Amino acid sequence: MKTDRKINTFRVFRNRNYRLFFTGQSISQIGTWMQGTGVTWVVYTMTHSTFMLGLTIFATLFPRFLLSLLGGIVADWYNRYKILLITQIASMLQATLLTVITLTNHYTVWELLTLSAILGVINAFDSPARQPLVHEMINDKADLPNALALNSSLVNFARIIGPALAGIVLQKFGAGICFLINALSFLAVIISLLLMKLPPYQNLSPMKKKISSELAEGLTYLKHTPLISMVLLLVSLLSLLVIPYDTLLPVFAKVIFKGDASTFGYIRSFTGLGAIGGTFYLISLKPGTDFMKVLFLNTFILGMGLILFSLVSYFPLAMVFAMLIGFGAMAQTTICLTIVQVHTDAHMRGRVMSYLIMAMAGMIPLGSLLVGTISQQIGAPNTLLCQGIIALLIVAAFANFLKKSKVNKKKTMVID
Repeated sequence: MKTDRKINTFRVFRNRNYRLFFTGQSISQIGTWMQGTGVTWVVYTMTHSTFMLGLTIFATLFPRFLLSLLGGIVADWYNRYKILLITQIASMLQATLLTVITLTNHYTVWELLTLSAILGVINAFDSPARQPLVHEMINDKADLPNALALNSSLVNFARIIGPALAGIVLQKFGAGICFLINALSFLAVIISLLLMKLPPYQNLSPMKKKISSELAEGLTYLKHTPLISMVLLLVSLLSLLVIPYDTLLPVFAKVIFKGDASTFGYIRSFTGLGAIGGTFYLISLKPGTDFMKVLFLNTFILGMGLILFSLVSYFPLAMVFAMLIGFGAMAQTTICLTIVQVHTDAHMRGRVMSYLIMAMAGMIPLGSLLVGTISQQIGAPNTLLCQGIIALLIVAAFANFLKKSKVNKKKTMVID
């Protein structure tokens, strides 16, 4: 039985294209987390402002909010493989430019913010193409939930390694080396894409319409799929009011725990450790498990983790609660992504994915600005405490919908 479970958990690796994708992304994601950690730490050490921390995240993610719908339409119109190849090369060039200006000490906060915004524009076209492309990498579509859960595991593994490694590099070599490592890491994913052998491209939307018509069609589709619509609403609220908790982590590292860049890296790594534990929990779920019930539970854990983390100043104990935060937060991405991927028609997948990206990443920059501004008035611990309470209130507000989904949508909310 244990052998069967192990085979079932990793069966998606039977697909050569997915093995290549997983390997390349694993390396690249570590570099991405190193760069993200480095940028936020540099901005905070230069400004000592939580508002500027929020503005940094805003600059990175808000372009995705503005352009992700366009990115979804492009992903439905054109070859997603070629789009992904272009965006990965563009991301490598952005990281290279960031490396150059940092190593030569010719940079200001606003230049860092500008480059962060450029990365946000690139990601607005990258994500709507990358996520649906997983469909084309696997032969048996029953492996899709398994593939998506493993995708989350590689991201969360990178969340452990990347920030911890970034903390060490920042202390010993400086931010420029962090950014250089990220630039080089893109070679892994670009090579993996070039080695893939995908089926011939088939245009599922041969009749290109006006962008306004495409957007209207996407909204109409959401209107007639209430399950996806309610999930998007839930994710939007969490992304606006709860998920931007990581905006305040540099403050906890430097002020609350009296630490340095390594301390910041450890906090992010422990949240990543909790997230990867949650990912393997999802992978190990039995067939027939209700996804909405798991989403309900993990959101509750997220709220409790934030509350407990905000109340302690003893670093080792805080890291236990950081793992709870990571465990609870990861379900939002994996479960919602699986629901959308599995239950969206192929020709609409890019556009619906763009709506999900808006809900997840698009609302976070607004929330980051809000969190950064509020923490200036009431302090980081009190702000984080409020975010934890809000998470519990959201769980309570959606409890009735989650219960109905379990009864009425049982067939669509399971891992097959």
